[in-house]
Amino acid sequence: MSARNNVQNTHISEQLRVLHGALLDIVAVMNRPQRDEVLIREAGIALDRALFPLLVGIERFGPIGVVEMADRVGRDYTTVSRQVAKLESLGLVARQAGAADRRVREAVITPKGKAMTDLVDAARERIGRAIFESWEIRDVDELVRLMRKFADAVKQEPPAGA
Repeated sequence: MSARNNVQNTHISEQLRVLHGALLDIVAVMNRPQRDEVLIREAGIALDRALFPLLVGIERFGPIGVVEMADRVGRDYTTVSRQVAKLESLGLVARQAGAADRRVREAVITPKGKAMTDLVDAARERIGRAIFESWEIRDVDELVRLMRKFADAVKQEPPAGA
């Protein structure tokens, strides 16, 4: 192996460690219950914090089954099933037979739920604008482009032997 490849490998290893640290910081912040409470308050909605990520997830990824939703939010499917039932009782989501498998009940957002997530989106935009206020537009564009590229890559199965 050439010295150039060793330098590149060392650099990539160092960068992967820095990237991993940054991702851990982001995940830690995003998983804080206070973060959801701030967004709920900023949106001016009345919703139990535990239901909040499910409502947003159903709006973004629905129609979606309980097992898939549980996988996305890192919760037990029985817990998610009870919470989706609560969202349904509030009129924020409805359940329907799955398109691919009629035995699977999928959650879909209702107009009332969509109105609520629209308020959340507006609040998220206000908060996001404040975060990026001092950034150059090209840096925001580059961050978005690279984050999408990275997200698409990590969703793929890891290469054999990795």
